[in-house]
Amino acid sequence: MGVTIDPRILREYDIRGVVGQGLDEGAAHAIGRSFATRVRGAGGRRVAVGRDGRTSSPMLEAALVAGLAAGGVDVVRVGLGPSPMLYWAEKRLEVDAGIQVTGSHNPGDQNGFKFVLNSGPFFGDDLQDLARIAAAGAWSEGAGTVEEADVLADYVGHLLSGYAGGAFRIGWDAGNGAAGPVIERLTALLPGTHRLLYTEVDGRFPNHHPDPTEEANLADLRRLVAAEGLDFGFAFDGDGDRIGAVTSDGRTLWGDQLLAILAGPLLAEHPGAAIVADVKASSALFERIAALGGRPVMWKTGHSNIKVRMREVGAPIGGEMSGHIFFGPPDGGGYDDALYAAVRLIRAIRLSGQTLEALIDAMPPRVSTPDLRFAVEPARKEAVVAEVIARLEAAGAHVDLIDGARVTTPDGWWLLRASQTEDRLTARAEAADEAKLERLVAEIDAQLVKSGVRRG
Repeated sequence: MGVTIDPRILREYDIRGVVGQGLDEGAAHAIGRSFATRVRGAGGRRVAVGRDGRTSSPMLEAALVAGLAAGGVDVVRVGLGPSPMLYWAEKRLEVDAGIQVTGSHNPGDQNGFKFVLNSGPFFGDDLQDLARIAAAGAWSEGAGTVEEADVLADYVGHLLSGYAGGAFRIGWDAGNGAAGPVIERLTALLPGTHRLLYTEVDGRFPNHHPDPTEEANLADLRRLVAAEGLDFGFAFDGDGDRIGAVTSDGRTLWGDQLLAILAGPLLAEHPGAAIVADVKASSALFERIAALGGRPVMWKTGHSNIKVRMREVGAPIGGEMSGHIFFGPPDGGGYDDALYAAVRLIRAIRLSGQTLEALIDAMPPRVSTPDLRFAVEPARKEAVVAEVIARLEAAGAHVDLIDGARVTTPDGWWLLRASQTEDRLTARAEAADEAKLERLVAEIDAQLVKSGVRRG
């Protein structure tokens, strides 16, 4: 007999939802059965499973593992840790796939699953296929074994491989997320002075929400850096795949700025390499990559999209505005790892011979909006973007259609795209000064009003 998986939890890049509202033990077991079927269909027999520190993760992980075993695959449980530790384990252990039980940067009442199959991303129609298999009850059968593997120490050793000297005074905010124990072990081995915040794993997130892309969530780290006279600070999301950073004078660094800093030493070592960034990234980043002799590649937002594009163009590094930094061969496995990114940033700052503040000051001045969100009826989401694109092209505007519409004007650029994770349109704009930025935002508003949509 088949099982219906609630379509609300099937997102573009992963499975995610509110626990108890379509996401429960029954759903986790069915997802395990369906994924086991896909793994066996691809010729595989072993799956690594990890989990984050949310209060619901042990329950979901147990049901998932039971479903995988019932589908005839052997399971290697790597335990509590950040998502990149699971990705790392999937490549180092003798397994064919991996699943991380995690709600990522979402609130504590939510949870979900991130997948990898044959060291490649598993998303989009692959996730819909899990639901189709479950609905038909077309599952593989078997009695897989379950074993445990302690990989934390070896994973920390991998992180240290990105270190190249330099003793700084650094603050680290784990936000009570799954990266906490790794940060404790890592900083005990790094030289310099390290001040840690909220490394005790607590899925209730009692101190602040673990999403470093929100300014409010960096307040405690910023205070720590100022009070202790630290050189800079790092913050991480709930499953350790997003990084945020603050300077000693309290400025926030965003994903494109971090990627710009990492690009310097990387392109010195790999001249002419491609570097991938999402469509939300600053034009200053793409200009810097080109100036350093690299090949800038703009691509669709979404961690799975970036991973695929990096493989296609052979990029050794890629990044998103959301703080996902991906390391491809020869240094990484093509996945996003905020902890490895932190170690590589320490290296890049040391190799530059400058302070982090000086590196930021040298970047061309830009002002930008945060992500602007527009509520829209689900059935109208893609249609509104298509209507805006049609009007822009009819007017002869310069429009890049990689992901929605990125419109370049004499004032700068603006982006409009349909969110893949919620029923909203998202927009962003960047200019050289505030007056130009206001004109760009007015263009966005004017286009959306013509399609019956207002910001809110």
